[in-house]
Order: sequence, then structure tokens, then C-alpha cells
Amino acid sequence: MLRTVTLFSVLLLAPLAVLAEVTLSGFVQQNTAFNTAGQNPDGRHYKWLEERAQIKLDATGDAWRLLAKGDLAYDHLGRQNESELREGYIDYAGGNWDLRLGRQVITWGLGDLVFVNDFFPKDHEALFAGRPLEYLKRGVDAVKLGAYPEFASFELVLSPDFRESRIPDARRFRLYDPMPTVVNRETVKPEEGDVGLRAYRDVAGYDAALYLYRGFQRTPSMRPDNMTAPTRITYFYPKLSVYGASLSGRAGEGVLSLEAAYYDSREDRSGDDFTVPNSQTRLLAGYQIQPVEDVSLGFQYYAETMHDYDAYLAALPAGFPVEKRWSHTVTARLTQFFLHQTLRLSAYASYNTGNGDHFVNPELRYSFTDRVWGAAGANFFGGKPWGQFGQLARDDNVYLQARYEF
Repeated sequence: MLRTVTLFSVLLLAPLAVLAEVTLSGFVQQNTAFNTAGQNPDGRHYKWLEERAQIKLDATGDAWRLLAKGDLAYDHLGRQNESELREGYIDYAGGNWDLRLGRQVITWGLGDLVFVNDFFPKDHEALFAGRPLEYLKRGVDAVKLGAYPEFASFELVLSPDFRESRIPDARRFRLYDPMPTVVNRETVKPEEGDVGLRAYRDVAGYDAALYLYRGFQRTPSMRPDNMTAPTRITYFYPKLSVYGASLSGRAGEGVLSLEAAYYDSREDRSGDDFTVPNSQTRLLAGYQIQPVEDVSLGFQYYAETMHDYDAYLAALPAGFPVEKRWSHTVTARLTQFFLHQTLRLSAYASYNTGNGDHFVNPELRYSFTDRVWGAAGANFFGGKPWGQFGQLARDDNVYLQARYEF
């Protein structure tokens, strides 16, 4: 429904673009990612191999703005999503409020590839297959209302259609499957939408925010029809509410970031359904500093604690991997520029101290001109076979990106 309303609104306002300031921009891009540790489950040696073009229309009037950003791709690996509306929305700005209607990318929270209060959909395959980082976020079809009274600022996001995060494709990544012999599988998506609210303001020189979310888990859970002799597996998205807060500002020579959130698993508050993630608390502390010119360092400590842990242990079937009550992860990012900032070296690393789950992403990017740049990088994974990164231990890859912007 919202997509239809958005398209109608775009067509209605299109004639006004003649009277507005209009800009057209975009890029053409080549993206290749190939394995370093053997072939994919489908027998191929590439994670990604495509040419892509993006066109962006931006029209601005007195109080309104129309933006449309679409991709068209030729994929050599036979994927079906050869075209995509990345963003397409209409903005209207009032006195102390504004409204955005349509597909939009929303980023909340403070984490660097660690998500505490950013509960909007992600594209994890894009990250793990070496696509540009902008493709990590997926747009949502929503209405976003902003209100800015003197005492605080507010953002309300209403999405009538649930949109899931994209997990890596099992044909190209080795995903952990506790029941690999079951062939009959189906996915059931929520028929309802979701809602999020953010309130933020300055507190003693720090940016403070509160977050509320009511919707569903963005990644699916699996439920077999029978534990002893399963014949069918159903993937579904459990109900979820999130209550969180964040604080960031100067601390010494750097920037300190703090986040916390309680994840309320509304579908299993007793914790005795092993197919539904238990309620949990998430905590994040980050610090970013620039020790010398053109060099920045960022560090994060991230922790999760599972609630109703005894009920989880009692309900877990024999043979399934056992998660710990507490999970601790540390991350680090280095960014350094050379050659008058035309050459950028970046490296990101994440390590879980409990199960050894780790992810390393080094990248080198060079700007040949203001419009042309290229990048080369790699993704390395490891850990337990059932971990987020450990299951991808044989999916290490090297990627190449080249883009011409116009």
C-alpha cells in the first residue's frame, strides 16, 4: 500500500520538478569478489560478479524535496534482483516539523558494524561479499515524522510492511544448518508492519537519545515440525520490542560512545522455546581518536547477556550448540590516508572472546580523479562452525571495486 502511495505521490509532484532545482547524478560500477579457500556450495568460485549503474534524481522546491535513487545491474552469476529502488521518497518541511514518505534508509545508534539500537534491515551478504559499505543498509517503505520542539527532537517511523534483513545466500556461503537433510522448507513473513521512535537532545554537551521499537526480529528463526524425525522446517520472524538509549561526546582527545538496549522477545518471554531467541540485554562502549593527522583509530567493546538462561538450557534439544549466558566482542578499526588523501587504507577486525568468532576486513582505496576510484579488499572469517563468522570460515574472499561517478 505504501509503495503505491509513494509512486502516486512521485507522479503527482513530477510536474513540479519543472519549477524546482533538479539534479541528476549517479555512477557505473564493476564489482568482483572471488574465493580464496575453495568453491561455493553451488560450485562457483565467485561471491559477486556484476556491472551496476545507479541513477539519482534530486528535485528541491521551497518546502519539499523529491529524491529517487535506482540501480540496474547485469549479474554474471544469474541472480534475479537485477533492478532495485534503493531510495524513493518525498520530503516536506514545516516550521518545526518535517515529513518523509517512501523508501528510505534509516540509521540509528552509534555502533561500527555492531547494532544495538539500529534495528532497521541490513544486507549482510553485501558486507560479506565485498560490496561498497553503502549497500549494507536496506531501505524501508515508511512514513517518518520529525518534530522539533525546544526541549527535544523526535523521529517517529511507521512502516506498514515488514522488511527483513538479507542473510547470505546458501548457494554461495556455507551457512550452519543443524538439520541439513530436511528438504521441505518454507518462510512465513509477518503480515504486520513495525514502528520505531527516537527522542534526542543535547545533555551537558553530549548527544543523548532514547529509542523504542515494536516489530519483529529482522533475521529468521527456524522451527521443525518434529524434533525426532523432522520433515518440514518453517522460517519465521519472532515478535520483538526494543528499549534503548545512547550517549556520545568528547572525552579526552577522542569521542566516547555508549549504548544499551533491552531486547524483549515478546513471543517467548519465559525463554523455554528454543526456536525463538531469548530476551537479552546489549551493551556497547566505543572510543574513537585521531592520534596524528590523517590517521583515526576506533575501538569497541560489545556485550550481550541472555535472560532466562536456565529455561534456555532446559529447552535446548540434544546435539544443538550451546550458547553462553554472556557474549563479549571487541572490535578495532584503523583508517589512514596517504598521497594528499587520495589513497585510503582501512582495516576492521572483530573478535569474540568466548567462541573465537572473528571477522577481518582490510581495504585499500585509491581515487584516480574526483570521479573515478577503485578499491581492493578482503573478508576473512573464523570461529566455531555455528558462529556468525565461524560458519563462513571457508568463505574467505578477495574483492575488487571500480566506480565512475557522474
